[in-house]
Amino acid sequence: MQGATPSKPFYLVETVLDLSVFLAGLTLDLSLIVCIGAQNAFVLRQGLRNEHVFAVCLVCALSDAVLIPFGVLGFGRLLLLAPWLDPVMRYGGAAFLIGYGARSLWSAWRATGGLVTDATAGKAGLGPTLMACLAFTWLNPQVYLDVVGLLGALSTQFEGHKAEFIVGAITGSVLFFFALGYGAVWLRPVLATPRAWRILEAVIGVVMWLIGAKLLCNF
Repeated sequence: MQGATPSKPFYLVETVLDLSVFLAGLTLDLSLIVCIGAQNAFVLRQGLRNEHVFAVCLVCALSDAVLIPFGVLGFGRLLLLAPWLDPVMRYGGAAFLIGYGARSLWSAWRATGGLVTDATAGKAGLGPTLMACLAFTWLNPQVYLDVVGLLGALSTQFEGHKAEFIVGAITGSVLFFFALGYGAVWLRPVLATPRAWRILEAVIGVVMWLIGAKLLCNF
């Protein structure tokens, strides 16, 4: 009994560390996928139209559940084989994010219309919808840059705790896609106004610049 006592503080510290890594994976994943890209715009559109929302959100979440472990576990091995890949991905990703942020800020400055959906159009079938969703996910270079490249690079801070980071990141993706898909119904009247859409674009631009600056500052 006396020999087991000293392990308790270590166990508590390790538990707190594991939780912090889980939260880091969750928040970093959310910070990368929150931008309005092709995939997110498609999920938002489906939610606004109330069209195959669960299936679309599930496909996006499952796709991230496959891509995230590959990015986190495979990135370190790639760095051993090609150490030059880390700075290339980091600075290339920072350039992309800064450019994407500039585009969002420009859109916020120049946009004159809101989010428009054609509620009178007939609903597409489940098959074509899922095929479109898979195309937006797996044929989108931004997905590989964010989920495989940037998230994999950020995960190198947590050697020895990759599992917690992966679970946290996957949890973030699941929460985000289902919140985006099912929360879109409340955004429908809000995003229809030009002012609200411009504010959203401005927020996206600032977030992208902050992430890009973090990469340039070596995390």
